[in-house]
Amino acid sequence: MKIYETSTAPNPRRVRMFMAEKGLLEKAEFVQVDIVKGENLTPEFAARNPMKKVPVLELDDGTCISETLAICRYFEEAYPDTPRLFGETALEKAQVEQWLRWLEFYLLQPTTMCFQHGTGYFNDRMNPIKEWGDECGNQVQDFMVFLNDHLADKEYLCCNRFTAADITAFATIAFARVVKIRIAPEQEHLQAWYDRIKARPSASV
Repeated sequence: MKIYETSTAPNPRRVRMFMAEKGLLEKAEFVQVDIVKGENLTPEFAARNPMKKVPVLELDDGTCISETLAICRYFEEAYPDTPRLFGETALEKAQVEQWLRWLEFYLLQPTTMCFQHGTGYFNDRMNPIKEWGDECGNQVQDFMVFLNDHLADKEYLCCNRFTAADITAFATIAFARVVKIRIAPEQEHLQAWYDRIKARPSASV
């Protein structure tokens, strides 16, 4: 199978970390897509993902799966003997799902909007609105305050162990550095959690 990705982007990193935690990195060939040059906008790429986004998983039979969580869920179900990163019990699965929704809505999406609208990185294909980028950056920092408070007595975001939620939060906060958003000095609980995740081998893929 192949995974079409841009290695510096946060969503492909989420997939790589997920696969690394399951010991599945060797199962796929990773094909780099230059989104700056618009390689994701070509008819060939659009045939794999009509939304023209990375990452995309292409199975050996040519079936393509887009969207980060869809790809990760495929690996979760296709390799049931690997660590369960979406939860074991009904309650754990619900808790991980809840956190993934929160993280995508209130951390990942505003971080990417801050990047796209604040840097002009894609101004050849979109209309960046700087004020919206600034507002999204403020939303990210507000949510990081919430995360710091939540982690005051916890090692991981939910289920008392490492899950897909930790992957999403870590990859997003790491990417936020490109828009000069960092963990504040007083957010010691969030920093301790970040350091724990960064020390995992999967964080270096």
